[in-house]
Amino acid sequence: MNELLPQPEHFDAVVIGGGPAGLAAAIALATSGASTALVARQQPYADNRTTALLGDSVDLLERLDVWRRCAGKSAALRMMRLVDDTGRLIRAPEVRFASSEIGLDAFGYNIDNRTLMLALEERAAELPSLTRFDDEAASVVPDETVVTITTRHHGETFSAALVAGADGRKSACREAAGIKLKSRALNQSALTFNVSHARPHQNISTEFHTAHGPCVFVPLPGKRSSVVWVGEPADSERRMALSDAELSAAAERQSHSILGAMCVEPGRNLFPLAIEAPDHFAARRIALVGEAAHVIPPIGAQGLNLGLRDAADLAEIVRAALADGEDLGSEAVLTRFENARRIDVASRTLAIDVANRSLLSELLPVQAARALGMHLLGGVGLLRRLAMREGLALAWRPGRR
Repeated sequence: MNELLPQPEHFDAVVIGGGPAGLAAAIALATSGASTALVARQQPYADNRTTALLGDSVDLLERLDVWRRCAGKSAALRMMRLVDDTGRLIRAPEVRFASSEIGLDAFGYNIDNRTLMLALEERAAELPSLTRFDDEAASVVPDETVVTITTRHHGETFSAALVAGADGRKSACREAAGIKLKSRALNQSALTFNVSHARPHQNISTEFHTAHGPCVFVPLPGKRSSVVWVGEPADSERRMALSDAELSAAAERQSHSILGAMCVEPGRNLFPLAIEAPDHFAARRIALVGEAAHVIPPIGAQGLNLGLRDAADLAEIVRAALADGEDLGSEAVLTRFENARRIDVASRTLAIDVANRSLLSELLPVQAARALGMHLLGGVGLLRRLAMREGLALAWRPGRR
């Protein structure tokens, strides 16, 4: 009798979560040859935050036929300035990184997340091998052979050999996989907003290092920039409460008027900073992508870029596994994903944590070491070029030069 019962629809892979990393993972998996489902609500993206897409991220979006749909609304990042604005006894020299020094037209491109999301959604809707469930996952249940997913609002049930959990910091997929999370709250918050300004930015991103965290002005199209201002929670909350005119004046002061008079645009975001890392990146037929797999401070523009590399690596591994006739959720396949992501995520997290700690430290030896490091970066071309390539994830990744 059981043989006559309808069986749940089955997919090679299911992606749960519809942020930029989740959508990229769904598109990448669907174009790798895997029958793929995406479980995510379709709704207007209300956030006005931006993302600096670096090296590999732009390459991935080009391969996925996404980048051409949004490239015209981005701003190239051709130079990055690091300015010590701590006012301390021992200060680091200013360092400038130029993309032309490593043979690139730009390090990457800054784009508002709404534009990026529209391009990703448009591409996802075109793929016949990608099925969209406009819903949330009510349950994710892995067993030895499949993962069974049930949606919250429509009660649809289906299964997959592999699940990509792209469902954010409070990931239900991570919990279903039994993966533990290590979390450390930082005594810092980030205020993000966009500004228009009187002078052209000349495609230069400028990061002012203050005693409480960085404040970075990243080019947007026209005479506009996105701002990420990291500081102590009380200071960040005070800035969040300022009027538009007051915050405009404060941003201009912090930038030392390099872009002239500023005018804050509508929309601000304030969020506490933390470092979060799972014990594993995959288990029980579930692979973690995006903030389900790593949360780091918005320093060095690594957050979403790491998430997009999660998606790219997972799709490459799935493509190879399909060609070899492997079970996509097998321990061997998940181990390959674990190995591919661990070094990248751990090294970036460590570098950002060390840079942040050195900036906040009041100890003179730490300040001296930081100043020496910046001096070497500024003065030794080989080190500077190595740092630029590492920042773009170009140096060590397989197939890269």
